[in-house]
Amino acid sequence: MKKIQIFLVIPICLLTYIQLSAQTLTGLSARWNDDFSEWIILADEEEIEGELNMTWRLQNDWSSFDYRIEDASGSIKMKWRDNPNEWETRGDNEIITARTRWKDDPREWRVTDNDITFHLKSKWGNNPNTWLITNKEYGYFEMYMYQRDDFREWVIIDELREEVSLAMKMTMVFLVMNNTTPRP
Repeated sequence: MKKIQIFLVIPICLLTYIQLSAQTLTGLSARWNDDFSEWIILADEEEIEGELNMTWRLQNDWSSFDYRIEDASGSIKMKWRDNPNEWETRGDNEIITARTRWKDDPREWRVTDNDITFHLKSKWGNNPNTWLITNKEYGYFEMYMYQRDDFREWVIIDELREEVSLAMKMTMVFLVMNNTTPRP
């Protein structure tokens, strides 16, 4: 009887893990029209809703954000004080590092977990309406504004393979949001 229980528990745990790591992101939307400290994340054909929130809202501190989608959660923080060229995401027992490709140029980023590396960039340089990854080894990822020059709503095309973690995807979503949203 114990063998049967173990054989039933292991597949259920594996399926739960696969579902969490294989979530497909579909959109990002500011919760309020005039406040960009709280965001709604849409996943799996908009059936799942998560959040991306500024950690220290009352202090208007843009150096730290937290995300949660179902049971998955993590934090995204500026690695060094007053240096927006490097960020670190911790979630799902992973550490993701994001660095600008060129110092003080937020239009192109290198995002890595030391196994998988992406180059995320603005498709048209100084026009922040569309962002995508340039290396397609692990699939395709693109974010574009739902309406041109309206940074409050984003459409996400997430066709990345299952090996790409939610923490890695959230790092890219955060970088796009953080580098296109005006500061008060």
